[in-house]
Amino acid sequence: MEEKASYADIEQLSFKEASIELEQIVRSLEAGDLELEESLSRYGRGVELLKSLRKRLAEAEQKVQLLVDSTEPAVVADTTSAPSTAYLDE
Repeated sequence: MEEKASYADIEQLSFKEASIELEQIVRSLEAGDLELEESLSRYGRGVELLKSLRKRLAEAEQKVQLLVDSTEPAVVADTTSAPSTAYLDE
């Protein structure tokens, strides 16, 4: 249950806040001066933060792609040329 509460907490963070927290976790793990239990706890939190950040990036990429797609010119039939007059020659 605590894991779900932790995930909900992560979703409340801004992208920048989650990124900063993840960076802090990485630094603390790289320092190597934590107890095993604390390292595992922080590692788990880092994994959840990373999942959330990747999900948000994927959603942002989709939004950007939709915007790009909506601004690309649509294929339109050429209505500027004169209509065929072949039937007038008969």
